[in-house]
Amino acid sequence: MITTEPACPGRTPFSFELYPPKTLDGGVALARTVERLAAAGPEFISVTFGAGGSSRTASLDVLRSIRTSTSVDPMAHLTCVGSTHAQASRLIKDFLDAGVHSFLALRGDPPAGAVEGDAFLGDLGSAAELVQLIGRVSAEHEPYAEGSLVGLPGAVQLGRRHRPRIAVAAFPNGHPRSRSTTQDLDTLLAKQAAGATLAITQLFFHADDYLAFAERARRHGVTMPILPGVMPITSPARLRRVLELSGEALPSDLAIALEVEPDEAGRIDIGIDYSARLIRDVVAGGAPGVHLYAFNQHRTVLDVLHRAGIPVQGDRPVRHPIPDPHTSKDAR
Repeated sequence: MITTEPACPGRTPFSFELYPPKTLDGGVALARTVERLAAAGPEFISVTFGAGGSSRTASLDVLRSIRTSTSVDPMAHLTCVGSTHAQASRLIKDFLDAGVHSFLALRGDPPAGAVEGDAFLGDLGSAAELVQLIGRVSAEHEPYAEGSLVGLPGAVQLGRRHRPRIAVAAFPNGHPRSRSTTQDLDTLLAKQAAGATLAITQLFFHADDYLAFAERARRHGVTMPILPGVMPITSPARLRRVLELSGEALPSDLAIALEVEPDEAGRIDIGIDYSARLIRDVVAGGAPGVHLYAFNQHRTVLDVLHRAGIPVQGDRPVRHPIPDPHTSKDAR
């Protein structure tokens, strides 16, 4: 399990994020990716969920598949945007009914065309409120655990219920709508007080961004583990897109290296090496594990772990073939 203690060399926990497939072929490819990622022995695999329920069924299908076909804990993403209390409660119960007991609670972004202050959020105004709702619905769904008693057929032993793992987002370089660093830390502390058990950071490009933020959070009273979220960037187009979405500052060293490298295989290697060095630095600084954004591909993130010196289950090296520039989709 992920703890608040610094990761031990060679025993660093890791996890992955996937998104639901949009096509039948994508679903087949994702099943193979899940198989390969699960074989590596992650702590959990999270699956994104579209705002307003746009990918609800697809997300649930992927989560069910992870739970039934692997031994890995599936984590469901949930957002506040556009949901009433009743709708959000129903969705949480659907995940619990499917055997999913880990959640990533997110406030979510305004819909296209909406601005902050519009009535777009629904009944839940913050991720902390969603965390509380997950805790309440989970307690109602499973108020206690039942077990059998040896030698007494039919007898039931009551025990403590299975408490959900509830992760939340953290922002090493500040939330785009935050007024100050203190507000970011207060918000994270409120999520913890509401029942969050784990934080996962949004994108960052320099180890000091994470390490300084984690130290400030600890001084502010945050005691839950804060996992660094690492995204392998393997093409200039991907870098431009994630910067547009995240609002992060341009990492000039990575941007220049990707732009001047003419070969796709070379750009992939640059992205893998950059992420591996980032992971080594944050783990050396005390990070309790690492969360990798996989882009529904297994080769890149597994190569990143190997190059970072983090053994995977079975410790089988992953061969990263030189891609065919006419057919490869790994650098999307």
